[in-house]
Amino acid sequence: MRTEEVLALHRELSNWGRWGDDDELGALNLITPTVTASAAASVRSGRTVSCARSLPTQPAPDNLSPVAHHMIATATEGYGADYFAIASHGYATSHLDALCHIFHEGHLYNGYPTDTVTAHGATKLGIHRLHSGIVTRGVLLDIPALRAVDALAPGAAIFPDELEAAEEVAGLTVGAGDALLVRTGRWSWRRAHGPWDAHTTMAGLDASCLPWLRARDVATLGSDGVADVLPSGVEGVGMPVHTVAIVAMGIHLMDNLDLDDLAVACAEEGRWEFLLTVAPLVLHRGTASPVNPIAVF
Repeated sequence: MRTEEVLALHRELSNWGRWGDDDELGALNLITPTVTASAAASVRSGRTVSCARSLPTQPAPDNLSPVAHHMIATATEGYGADYFAIASHGYATSHLDALCHIFHEGHLYNGYPTDTVTAHGATKLGIHRLHSGIVTRGVLLDIPALRAVDALAPGAAIFPDELEAAEEVAGLTVGAGDALLVRTGRWSWRRAHGPWDAHTTMAGLDASCLPWLRARDVATLGSDGVADVLPSGVEGVGMPVHTVAIVAMGIHLMDNLDLDDLAVACAEEGRWEFLLTVAPLVLHRGTASPVNPIAVF
């Protein structure tokens, strides 16, 4: 897409004011009690699968800010205790972006000014707004399986026709209030080829997928990458999916998930939809939280 086309999407796909001028939940408003109850009623086998990576404590080209884990009590003290510190954003830790994470032309989602994100945290749209969690139908679209490969190469772009083809293979249609998970096979690629500078090259969604996401009324979007294909291919817009989805559409993004085990479970269960639960930490005014999404079949 051309730069001007992507920038126009901020207006064309906007959810500003859709749920009121003071709204801070964005597309999560689409997860109604009816949607949650329906997702819970779909549970059959009771099988559970984590969609998170282990917290990455080792530095690597794709983990420039590793999790700091220190023991503060061991057998010497007579009990075990530890301390850890996390830079939630980045390209390694499984995390959920709050809507205060991305700015565009001086504004956050729903028109809040960027100066509401202060040195003391975000006074609007903080991650603590999600204290009740996300509980809805999850849908996995497995793009490597669609292409009959183990994993997409870094920099490979996913287009709307592939999302629709993956829907057809799965025998479902992504709908309002769904948590959409898009697998690129990133961690399979990393295991086979080693770590690389994921800050500059990553498989993910092309900007042309944004109208599709809005048409489907996706409540939240997760990927084993960072949603965006890198490089984006859009001059002057490094991460158009992040920018438009978060700021214009109010979609919370889950980055750096591990969807490999989930893909195996979906194939074994013969279904690509499940109950998904996400419980972010209640960090007042935070811009993100590490998460461990759990799929229940």
